[in-house]
Amino acid sequence: MAAGALLAVGLWTPVAGSLIALFGAWYALSLPKHLWSGVLLATVGAALGLIGPGAWSIDARLFGWKRIDVGDRTDT
Repeated sequence: MAAGALLAVGLWTPVAGSLIALFGAWYALSLPKHLWSGVLLATVGAALGLIGPGAWSIDARLFGWKRIDVGDRTDT
C-alpha cells in the first residue's frame, strides 16, 4: 500500500514502481492460481519504474523533468 501511495502522489516513482514489480512477481510465483494478475501487476510496476515521474509529479518538481532532445542528423 505504501508503494501505491507513493505512485499516487508521484513521489519516488522509480523506487515505488520497482517495489510494485517485485511484489507482483512474488504474487505471481507464490499464488499460481492468480498467475496472470501477478504478471500484470509486475509488468505495470516495471513499466512505471522505467518510465519515471510524470510532468506534474512531486518528483518532477523536486528534481526537474528529464527531457532528451534529439538534434538533426547530418551525414558526413
